[in-house]
Amino acid sequence: MKKSYIVMSVLSLLVVGIISRAFILNEGIKVFLLIFLLVGSGLGLLRIFVNNSIKKMKGKSLKTKILFFAVLLGIGLPIQSVFRTKVLYTMNPEYLKGNIFMLVSGMIIMTIFFGFMKNKLSGNEKSSNDKTDLEAV
Repeated sequence: MKKSYIVMSVLSLLVVGIISRAFILNEGIKVFLLIFLLVGSGLGLLRIFVNNSIKKMKGKSLKTKILFFAVLLGIGLPIQSVFRTKVLYTMNPEYLKGNIFMLVSGMIIMTIFFGFMKNKLSGNEKSSNDKTDLEAV
């Protein structure tokens, strides 16, 4: 089993455990944990989209590349600034650790999951039926 799958499995178990604990103990952070997990998952998907778009930039004109990054920064920086000032700075400090953990976990889980799905759908992974070099001899 690959290390990335182990990381995804452990993070998924931790996320489920933390959210379950919050709901069982009826903590005030439970809604924030779900929201930050969703935001983190969305950021993970956004990261995959941007990386794929950058890979497709090879061979494009310089104007297209500059326009892409200008739009990316023009949208991303204001959203980041608003998120930091309106959400993170105004949040109860007791909730910050758990919420940041959920945000980062959502990003990592989605990145690994979609990498896994990409490999599965493209057939890059060897199936258990494939013969190894030793079996072929």
